[in-house]
Amino acid sequence: MVEANPGKRRRGTELVDAILEAAWVELVEVGYGRLTMDTIARRARTSEPVLYRRWPNKDALVVAAIEHRRVTHPVSVEDTGSLRGDLVAELTAAASARAEFYAITMAAAYAGLTVAGVRTPSEVRDRLMSPHRSGRDRPLYQRASDRGEIDLRATPDIVLEMPFALVRLDLLMNLAPPSAARVQAIVDDCFMPAIEHHRPH
Repeated sequence: MVEANPGKRRRGTELVDAILEAAWVELVEVGYGRLTMDTIARRARTSEPVLYRRWPNKDALVVAAIEHRRVTHPVSVEDTGSLRGDLVAELTAAASARAEFYAITMAAAYAGLTVAGVRTPSEVRDRLMSPHRSGRDRPLYQRASDRGEIDLRATPDIVLEMPFALVRLDLLMNLAPPSAARVQAIVDDCFMPAIEHHRPH
């Protein structure tokens, strides 16, 4: 299928963005099993050869669309003035914003989506959902360190990553964001005591 307006041909980033957005919408509306390179091309108002010049197959295009969606829809981070407030706000916002994304991505994975170059479930998660990021690099921890609420040198990485890992687990298992009470329990009953344990006295 040719583009709907051949007098105004899209090229470069504009065309790629249109194709990736079309692939994501197809993934949401019809699912991985029913979308094809042809249906994506039709939705993007371009042709299949254009798609194949950039992606060798449907899986490669779908993976690119998932990655594009994640990057172009970042979760806004709120500065509440305290470590606890920042963490509750960020976990809540991330869970709410990512619920549909996780559900669609996991449905595609279960339906047979192949991710080239990965071997383990954790690598699939890192590739599609959220690349591994050291807890020490998170802005909310840097702000807390500046305020003297946390000792990043003494706090293990596993403690810093724990609240985010628990929320991701809830999303993966339930395909729905955890409740406010659940988020608060993760912060107050699991994370804050661990932080206090590693605080110099």
